[in-house]
Amino acid sequence: MAVPHLNRALVLEGLQRVADGAGGFSETWVALGTIWGEVSPGNGAGATDEEIRTSAVPFKITVRGAASGAPSRPVAGQRFRDGARVFRILSVTERDASGRFLICMAREEEPV
Repeated sequence: MAVPHLNRALVLEGLQRVADGAGGFSETWVALGTIWGEVSPGNGAGATDEEIRTSAVPFKITVRGAASGAPSRPVAGQRFRDGARVFRILSVTERDASGRFLICMAREEEPV
């Protein structure tokens, strides 16, 4: 198995709730850190996300391994940002038994 080429600086973001001062809250994405990764595209598809029609493209993003529970380990529900591009993380698994690398299945979303 070839060693991945971790050549993209990806900002890992997590969803955070912020009080709105009226008893409710709003949600905002907060940067958790920068992770170097290899981004490989998959096949394209159309999707409807909430009330916005989007073009959803699956991606396989390989990053360095991290222990479960470590803040540097991506989890489903977080996202990577590469400039204006956003990759929502759908799942995370070890690339092999050694756990040196993780594979994040993600979906790039852009408003149509």
